[in-house]
Amino acid sequence: MSQGDRKVGLGAVGITRTAGEHWNLSAAALYEEALRAGEGQLSKDGALVCSTGKYTGRSPNDKFVVKEASSEKNIDWGKVNKPFDSAKFDALHKRMTAYAAGKNLFVLDGYAGADPAYRLPVRIITEMAWHSLFVRNMFIPVTDPAEQLAHQPEFTVIDIPSFKADPAIDGTNSETFILLSFDRKLVLIGGTQYAGEMKKGIFTVMNYLLPLRDTMPMHCSANVGTAGDVALFFGLSGTGKTTLSSDTHRGLIGDDEHGWSADGVFNFEGGCYAKTIKLSAEAEPQIYATTKRFGTVLENVVMDPITRVVDFDDASKTENTRCSYPLSYIENSVPSGRAGHPANVVMLTADAFGVLPPIARLSPDAAQYHFLSGYTAKVAGTERGVTEPTPIFSTCFGAPFMVWDPNVYAKLLGDRIAKHQARVWLVNTGWTGGPYGVGSRMKIAYTRAMINAALSGQLDKVAYERDPIFNLDVPTSCPGVPADVLMPKNTWKDKAAYDAQARKLAAMFIENFKRFEATAKPEVKAAGPKA
Repeated sequence: MSQGDRKVGLGAVGITRTAGEHWNLSAAALYEEALRAGEGQLSKDGALVCSTGKYTGRSPNDKFVVKEASSEKNIDWGKVNKPFDSAKFDALHKRMTAYAAGKNLFVLDGYAGADPAYRLPVRIITEMAWHSLFVRNMFIPVTDPAEQLAHQPEFTVIDIPSFKADPAIDGTNSETFILLSFDRKLVLIGGTQYAGEMKKGIFTVMNYLLPLRDTMPMHCSANVGTAGDVALFFGLSGTGKTTLSSDTHRGLIGDDEHGWSADGVFNFEGGCYAKTIKLSAEAEPQIYATTKRFGTVLENVVMDPITRVVDFDDASKTENTRCSYPLSYIENSVPSGRAGHPANVVMLTADAFGVLPPIARLSPDAAQYHFLSGYTAKVAGTERGVTEPTPIFSTCFGAPFMVWDPNVYAKLLGDRIAKHQARVWLVNTGWTGGPYGVGSRMKIAYTRAMINAALSGQLDKVAYERDPIFNLDVPTSCPGVPADVLMPKNTWKDKAAYDAQARKLAAMFIENFKRFEATAKPEVKAAGPKA
């Protein structure tokens, strides 16, 4: 079908005179195009193995939001949402579309949002075939030919990695750029082959649009039990959202991005984007199985050039190795991508200090405190320049993608937790027995046992002990977990060193929360760590 057959063609975003347009290709056709162009190789088991070049993670310093009248008053401007000049955006867009002339381009029409009442029609235009396969996995593609012809995107992503910006001319930070314009309804990406920028660009758009409809956008995974009990797992990349939500006994709604509306929870995506470093069939059988499927994209994974066997333990390219696959590759996924209101909310943190308890029960006020704080450690490789776990406070467990003032999201979450009486848990998937470099990462088996006990109601029946420094209610027992593991101080050989590290982290919490003191309720502030 030609561009002329479509209700909305590429000319709507200024792209004309292309060498070829490949619209809504199947996975098989995209494999052929990617292999023909030398963009990737086939693994022994049928996955497409691709490299993102020198950019193996997101480039947050190169992401900007266009400052314009329709959205300016709503955006929390600062280090995360850096303003970009509207005229500069238009000029860069014009140069970018001129550069695209004469090129083969791949187009994916689809949706962000599994709930038809809240979904966003999108179009992703890419220079690389494997990028189109990636977004075919990650978004919800339009597959009906008639619907494809009639598709009217409300937001368009133009992704041209070989087009590099000139900071002196374009006003960018470097040759790499991720630019969002809410009035032009465009996301422009250039200078980087990291596919995750497309996914996170649209996530940022959803984080802006949904609060306007009284709906909570969330950086979380979600699953549902046989009784219809929904659980959310908030957390930054590397904290375990994908791993912990992929449970053979619960249906997977989605692994990363969701909305919570008046009707319940819905996935933004049609696929999963899981970290694969040290992936094993024993620890993560469902995710491991997807790496042996046709249609899966393995990103920056090292592969033997002769046998085509991949080595998930090899981090020579990056710690941030990943796989992208359709949600349907998880056998017990929820085809609709929708479910009811959550019964449990889990906030995941990877504590690099090794002092937070592996699981703690949060009051509604404490839930707001820890949601606003968003403490975790950036895991190596997820962003450029991060080579070891770095303690940070990422508001809403997803500050790089939040557009409004954090209190907007915190209120939406707090109102829903209260209305639906959801239980809230803080779970540390980070270090135990000492800080990073001394202790060890919490065993996945222990974390799974604790979460299973929380979701099943078993932790409602045990005794709790108040952590005097972090002001948290910690269970004294949990099926399948040694009692010493539950109390982090007991796992340290040097108890004085634990106290020092705990006080250090508590002070960081207190200092970070000062920016919310003017707007947060006194009860919320009081629910945090003690000096």
